[in-house]
Amino acid sequence: MALLQSFLLRRPAWLTLRRQCQLCDETTDHPRHDICTACEAELPWLGAHCLVCALPLPAQGMVCGACQKKPPAFTRVEAPWRYAFPVDSLITRFKHQAQWPYGRLLGELLAEHLQHAYDEGLPRPQALLAVPLAQRRERQRGFNQARMLADWLSRALHIPAPDTWLTRTLDTPAQQGLDAATRKRNLRQAFVVSAPEQVKGQHLALIDDVLTTGATANILAHLLLRAGAARVDVYCLARTPPPGG
Repeated sequence: MALLQSFLLRRPAWLTLRRQCQLCDETTDHPRHDICTACEAELPWLGAHCLVCALPLPAQGMVCGACQKKPPAFTRVEAPWRYAFPVDSLITRFKHQAQWPYGRLLGELLAEHLQHAYDEGLPRPQALLAVPLAQRRERQRGFNQARMLADWLSRALHIPAPDTWLTRTLDTPAQQGLDAATRKRNLRQAFVVSAPEQVKGQHLALIDDVLTTGATANILAHLLLRAGAARVDVYCLARTPPPGG
């Protein structure tokens, strides 16, 4: 035993497990994640944003004009980053190329962001609900990225993430690249609350990868509130900047 302890104390550096940063491939000094502190600091952190929909704004503590004019059904959006490089590239690789380690890394960092928000007073939801993906696209892709994020967040935050409370009943055209009015038309009657008895009185959080116009989140929040939910928030990895921003 003494010889083993002596060997472990003086073992060469190459025998020590080294973790690499997923962004720069250098040995990471981060205590918890496969990203170095330098790369983490350079991520496009959201900064000043709308207190409701998290739209990037030039100053803190403001509510954007759209939310003032027509408040959404959800109460608050929580997102760590702007949809900009390299987060946009990491999400694309996770979502469209099945490079799951990038999604896992972003999900872990989102969990840390949310835990800090809870510590600062953000009400903690009672359940996490992944935004359902159209069945055709899920078959093509092989997975639902929002479902994976919800599962990772559930384990990290110890919040249940039931997968049967929301259902997508219609395969609508892909939302990417469409304007807000077209997105809303596509989404009408596309979803159903499958477990209204479970939803009633609950504070819920919708989980998705990116919030763009917020049309999907707004329709789902409307449905959940109509089914009796007490509050609906939205958690996502990134928020797109305003048009031209």
